[in-house]
Amino acid sequence: MTTEQRRSLLAFQDYIRKTLDPTYILSYMAPWFREEEVQYIQAEKNNKGPMEAATLFLKFLLELQEEGWFRGFLDALDHAGYSGLYEAIESWDFKKIEKLEEYRLLLKRLQPEFKTRIIPTDILSDLSECLINQECEEILQICSTKGMMAGAEKLVECLLRSDKENWPKTLKLALERERNKFSELWTVEKGIKDVETEDLEDKMETSDIQIFYQEDPECQNLSENSCPPSEVSDTNLYSPFKLRNYQLELALPAKKGKNTIICAPTGCGKTLVSVLICEHHLKKFPPGQKGKVVFFANQIPVYEQQESVFSKYFERLGYRVTGISGATAENVPVEQIVENNDIIILTPQILVNNLKKGTIPSLSVFTLMIFDECHNTSKQHPYNMIMFNYLDQKLGGSSGPLPQVIGLTASVGVGDAKDTDEALDYICKLCASLDASVIATVKDNLEELEQVVYKPQKFFRKVESRVSDKFKCIIAQLMRDTESLAKRICKDLESHSVARLEYSDIISVHCNLRLLGSSDFSASVSQVGGTTESFSQIQNREFGTQKYEQWIVTVQKACMVFQMPDKDEESRICKALFLYTSHLRKYNDALIISEHARVKDALDYLKDFFSNVRAAGFDETEQDLTQRFEEKLQELESVSRDPSNENPKLEDLRFILQEEYHLNPETITILFVKTRALVDALKNWIEGNPKLSFLKPGILTGRGKTNQNTGMTLPAQKCILDAFKVNGDHNILIATSVADEGIDIAQCNLVILYEYVGNVIKMIQTRGRGRARGSKCFLLTSNAGVIEKEQINMYKEKMMNDSILRLQTWDEAVFREKILHIQTHEKLIRDSQEKPKPVPDKENKKLLCGKCKALVCYTADIRVIEECHYTVLGDAFKECFVRRPHPKPKKFPNFDKREKIFCARQNCSHDWGIHVKYKTFEIPVIKIESFVVEDIATGVQTLYSKWKDFHFEKIPFDPAEMAN
Repeated sequence: MTTEQRRSLLAFQDYIRKTLDPTYILSYMAPWFREEEVQYIQAEKNNKGPMEAATLFLKFLLELQEEGWFRGFLDALDHAGYSGLYEAIESWDFKKIEKLEEYRLLLKRLQPEFKTRIIPTDILSDLSECLINQECEEILQICSTKGMMAGAEKLVECLLRSDKENWPKTLKLALERERNKFSELWTVEKGIKDVETEDLEDKMETSDIQIFYQEDPECQNLSENSCPPSEVSDTNLYSPFKLRNYQLELALPAKKGKNTIICAPTGCGKTLVSVLICEHHLKKFPPGQKGKVVFFANQIPVYEQQESVFSKYFERLGYRVTGISGATAENVPVEQIVENNDIIILTPQILVNNLKKGTIPSLSVFTLMIFDECHNTSKQHPYNMIMFNYLDQKLGGSSGPLPQVIGLTASVGVGDAKDTDEALDYICKLCASLDASVIATVKDNLEELEQVVYKPQKFFRKVESRVSDKFKCIIAQLMRDTESLAKRICKDLESHSVARLEYSDIISVHCNLRLLGSSDFSASVSQVGGTTESFSQIQNREFGTQKYEQWIVTVQKACMVFQMPDKDEESRICKALFLYTSHLRKYNDALIISEHARVKDALDYLKDFFSNVRAAGFDETEQDLTQRFEEKLQELESVSRDPSNENPKLEDLRFILQEEYHLNPETITILFVKTRALVDALKNWIEGNPKLSFLKPGILTGRGKTNQNTGMTLPAQKCILDAFKVNGDHNILIATSVADEGIDIAQCNLVILYEYVGNVIKMIQTRGRGRARGSKCFLLTSNAGVIEKEQINMYKEKMMNDSILRLQTWDEAVFREKILHIQTHEKLIRDSQEKPKPVPDKENKKLLCGKCKALVCYTADIRVIEECHYTVLGDAFKECFVRRPHPKPKKFPNFDKREKIFCARQNCSHDWGIHVKYKTFEIPVIKIESFVVEDIATGVQTLYSKWKDFHFEKIPFDPAEMAN
């Protein structure tokens, strides 16, 4: 066997060299290696890298003559944490490691973006199981001594050598959990959001829980009771309370049992209205019957707030209240939670998932559904997916009762409507989506509402930009030079006998392949072309704009699927393009900062970036780009110190602040800006300006991560709000869109929108931040188009209000008929777009081992458990596999994962799946990618990567068959 083992190690040495860092297992190989050999290997790694060290290690290993060296090598791999390599060598099956190659190639080309966007310490704990312990320690050490960019580069190096088959998925999950924008570029074959739980192996490693976020990734609602909000404390929520008359007016249609959209300003107490409706609903049921309420919150902070509010109020009345979010859903049986509680607070995707799986049979289990921020009920939002289920049940004539529906919003919006009729149609569609027959607004008690929520006076300030912008001229030239370098890389392809590849061609491939959703990762260079437009023509867009940023993203996504026969050359070209576009992105960011803040802030931003670049790998391309920047640095420093380059917009902002605080020294301000970089820049500007020494600025940003900027945690956000609202530590809050909605700041009397505008819903929400008597709202911009857009929003708000008033005059029966017509029409469209289910092939087929091609079983023997797990009946199959302890045994509801199963044929040991205890049965669970399907009649063989792609007759598991 020793000769065979040596031969096999030689055959698979390339896989081992690419994966193993031998220095991590040398301590376990002490009985077989001499001290000088250990030192040679260590020196080889230090001088030439881990791959060369692995080559030397294998040379010494294969020269060993002592008994037991092969088992010692396997044990060393196991002890060090190389579980994937251990499994591959033990079975001589490297398919799993081979499958990782495409992700390694992808990560290599994305490396320039990875190291500028990733903060390793944020995701390292999630990735620890995919790395060697010593690697994790080294990454942390590098982050501490050399900075995050150098740590990110080390993390890439470690991932490229990882032998864990789940590391691409784990990385995707970690990025999405941190809301890091790099996740848009990092795609895995089984996308995290639609991963199929086809066997328990996948179920252990992935989650199909999704939390749907607002259109702006920074827009995270904050808990309104991080300190006691005025609306809660005024009414003493946790004991019997008295609602205001306008709140009773808003609740009235819902109390009558009507499906209702409640549209009322931010800060008027819609939460209390929903509590009143919920209590009335639960108490109306006669003895022996019970209501069941589900409250949907889009975002985790709002979910936490509502769970707290509802629990504290209703538990004293004897009702059972609980919540399930994406963070907890995997660990609880959702159907049991729903069954055992009276009020359930949910993030909506959880219900979407459970309706799809059938664990929640239908919406008839609920008697009342409340949708917070219900204006989101459109397109593929989880709210709409829930209501599709509701409407299918309603229009399909189902006998089950449907729950009452309540929607809460500050603005229903009007979409792209250009007049009142179009606005009316838009609102009717929203009502149809929520099956609402009433829009409740305050009409009879407007005076009382206006005493609680004041509408601030609106001012527009158009200011001039810099007359000349020397900083932009210098940076623009650096960007043109960088673009020229990128074009030169594209021209290099001509020398490799491929068609000339301009950026425009790459984008053409991107469009043609429908990137990132395409399973055809191996698109060849022959697909490049068909575009005559030159690079210079397609590049005709302005530096320092969002459009330029979008172009960079498009190019980078296109690079991800570009392939050449020469993989090394492909990697070089793609990596270079990523480096150039990453630097272009930074220059573009700096121009945006300079446009809206000081040149000094923009230059500091670039200096920090290049400092991090130098601390990381710093290859020849980066050295060249850094040198080009440093050649201009002295000139840029001079420009930043020149008073003639001061930003006129900042002067106008200073004037507004001085004027308002002179008129009222007790002024409390929210200053809205578009990006986090501007938040920091404006805070530094305020703190460094002696004319604004009366200001005590605080900052509020979203929780996600962008580039090397860390988002604020929820506790940090709550702390800054407490300091702003209660303690008086800050009298001005500089915020991104995170503060649009959900924050109770009743005493705020000045809102400044600094180059900040959105749609009509965003306008109403930002304006609602200032509700104190005598509030003012300034829109400050150098762009006349921004003012025009805000004026259009004001017109749309009037259209919305006029349309709602018209709808409220309609006869309710006429309105219901209109809604039903829309619902029927929309269902016809949905049904016509649904793909027909494939007809299952009832012919019996063979399953062969994917490695040795031995007959395993027939499809007639396969049974389906809980719609996604596949087992095989009969004693004959039991003789075909062997069982070994699972490296990660784990218990799940109904399942106890205990062992792995492998092909029992000599010299095969192909991984077939796992062995579990399902309820009282000990059964195998197989994965289709381990087998070849053979048609008995024709002999044609087919490979499937997912069970859902294999359309055979799927027979449900029946315990009675096991007894037989």
